[in-house]
Amino acid sequence: MFISESWLRSLINPELSTEELCHRLTMSGLEVEGVEPAAPAFTGVVVAEVKEIGLHPNADKLRICQVDDGSGELVQVVCGAPNAAAGIKVPMARVGAVLPGDFKIKKGKLRGELSLGMLCSADELGMEQDHDGLLILDESLAVGTDIRDALNLDDNIIEFKLTPNRADCLSVYGVGREVQALTGASLKTFDFTPVDVTLDETMPVRIDAPDLCGRFAGRIIRGVNAKAETPDYIKQRIAAAGMRPVSALVDISNYVMLELGRPTHVFDIKNIDTSKGLTVRWAKDGEKLKLLTDVEVELSGDTGVICHNDIPESMAGVMGGDATAVDLETTDIYLEAAFWFPEAVAGLTRKYKLSSEAAYRYERGVDFLNIVEHIEYMTRLILEVCGGQAAPVLDEVVNLPERKAVTMRLARCNKVLGVDVSAEEVKQIFTDLGFDFDVAEQVFTVKAPSYRFDIEIEEDLIEEVARVYGFERIPAREPIVEANIFPFPEKQRSEHAFRHLMAAMDYQEVVNYSFVDENWERNYQNNDNPIRLLNPIFSQYAVMRTSLVGGLLKNIAHNAKYRQNRVRVFELGRVFFDDPEVKSGDKTVKGINQPMHFAAASWGLAYPEQWGEKARQVDFFDLKNDLENLLGSQAADLRFVAEEHPALHPGRSAAIFYRDEKIGVIGELHPQWLGELDLTTAPVVFEIAIAPLMDHDLVSYKDISKQPVVKRDLALWVPSAINYQQVVDVLEEIRQQGILREITLFDIWKDQNSTQNERSLALRFILQDATATLEDAQVEEVMSKVLNTLVEKLGVRLR
Repeated sequence: MFISESWLRSLINPELSTEELCHRLTMSGLEVEGVEPAAPAFTGVVVAEVKEIGLHPNADKLRICQVDDGSGELVQVVCGAPNAAAGIKVPMARVGAVLPGDFKIKKGKLRGELSLGMLCSADELGMEQDHDGLLILDESLAVGTDIRDALNLDDNIIEFKLTPNRADCLSVYGVGREVQALTGASLKTFDFTPVDVTLDETMPVRIDAPDLCGRFAGRIIRGVNAKAETPDYIKQRIAAAGMRPVSALVDISNYVMLELGRPTHVFDIKNIDTSKGLTVRWAKDGEKLKLLTDVEVELSGDTGVICHNDIPESMAGVMGGDATAVDLETTDIYLEAAFWFPEAVAGLTRKYKLSSEAAYRYERGVDFLNIVEHIEYMTRLILEVCGGQAAPVLDEVVNLPERKAVTMRLARCNKVLGVDVSAEEVKQIFTDLGFDFDVAEQVFTVKAPSYRFDIEIEEDLIEEVARVYGFERIPAREPIVEANIFPFPEKQRSEHAFRHLMAAMDYQEVVNYSFVDENWERNYQNNDNPIRLLNPIFSQYAVMRTSLVGGLLKNIAHNAKYRQNRVRVFELGRVFFDDPEVKSGDKTVKGINQPMHFAAASWGLAYPEQWGEKARQVDFFDLKNDLENLLGSQAADLRFVAEEHPALHPGRSAAIFYRDEKIGVIGELHPQWLGELDLTTAPVVFEIAIAPLMDHDLVSYKDISKQPVVKRDLALWVPSAINYQQVVDVLEEIRQQGILREITLFDIWKDQNSTQNERSLALRFILQDATATLEDAQVEEVMSKVLNTLVEKLGVRLR
């Protein structure tokens, strides 16, 4: 936001320099982004009037002007500007003047004719201008006056970088209120005295959407002269604020918005039946409205409109329509000002790709009490500049925001600020800010003004105290914090332990978006109804993930594209499922289950390229081994059961069970997705829910036996339907009770010529007694028991 310093000082003029004023405002939270002069430095330019103009004898495009520069004699100047004419007042650089860029004006001849100066355009003076030619000045300016004084070019333009919560400062008067609170200087009081009403005419307004519009006021003014010239001070001030002067009615509307923070709209009522009036309602889906910018938009039901005869004429709080726009032929107008709820306007400019100063203010909150007073102020300006007759103001009030009282404990304020601010100082601060408050037992109960939409909780009031008290007055102190070491149960695993252990196994952690491509959910999870985002930051990332696998596969594909030959990545993050049983809480969202998952993926070489290990691709069992190493002692309770999964290769995937509870999946990527990822070999992935793994038993350490071990091998014909895990499970009871320590599968073989549906499993058994050397009889007894158990329960036979 840009503000002219002279405009601000016309309302409040503290005894501070420009630099001091900007510093004070910045330290209060109204950050000053920069200060620039209204025009660059130049000298020797005055207001001059062209008295006579004639053709140049030696050039078709040049003319000879006789100019009154206030010196008492006419001065001859040769000029080539197309808009040079007798009777106009323009800037003239006298001989000896220095223009921007160190351009010096000297006495000289142009095509043989003497020229004693130069008539200037706005561009030559370092000012902006929309067209070529001389800068035409107001006829009221005195000839000979220094142009810097005449146009107030020694003014400074202050640029503010306001935070979204400070909508009350989006005007010169709003900044003036801040300056008053900070400095105690006197702020100008505006004259809101009602104008003389000479018309007995009103236009009815019906508000059908009280959640859109809480208050709507307006009046009819007839007989205005829209061609009237906008006063120079108004044009200069709105131009300094970055807005282009257009016409008197538009300029006055913009001026009031910039000065008082009150957006208004002026309707041309030549096509409006004032007896039928206007209706404020929500738009109907598909309705169309042609805006002031000549852009036609298709409206949706979340957009407010002002209608006549049920036809939208204006987008509420954003922009007027083309059909009722004022122009230079306008004679009768309806002046409107309203309170639009911020929630009803927020986001509309982005949705319809518009730029609107009014919406910028309404979506942050505009004062809802002084609407009629501001209409009277604007009416007086219109009548003074454009003439006309005013009708009474019709003010419809249906739903104003409730200003709830906010309490602030003085002790809490002082604790947060780290400095003792007395109750009297706080009283003065709240008084300077215009707050209505009561004090009882060191507790302030504050009712914020109608223009302060940012005062809602105790911390907001503490912030106000800090701003006005002065951040620089708060001493810098080292915080004193008691260092308490919180106990962490030994039987509970930290989720961060998974990350540290996985990183130690040469995996790199990645953090992917929680919202993903909908195709990932459909392809990898067979999920056709994921949780959809209302406003995705990318159109392709429009749903919430139910698995971490998609992100890891994208990471692998990205690295493979850049010729990496070995990628090992993992991620710890939340996934999102619909679950009606989930209730809202501090860490939960109603209807959404958000469990924490851990996933890892490995692709490419199983080991880095080296001389000591033959190169091979990573496989299912490499990742299975990494998972078991990750879980440590808990791996003994894992079970892997063959199971198909939409993302994984049939026959090379398994469900992961922990103590009979399914916690995840592991396997090789399905071949049909390799082409989409542009991969030649398949990654191997696993994903587990970590909640069941957080609690674990303490490790029980045992002495290592000094007795020798005995090894025995068995080769068994086992039906193909029986897997190795079943074999181990059947022998678990024997292992727990006796001297059987380990069972290892070291060979699988199938006779290709055999018609039997069976395969050979070669098992190695490790036997050991912790206290004595085993005798052959003991070993044979156990091995006989092992074989008999397998034969009876699984139907195996000795090979």
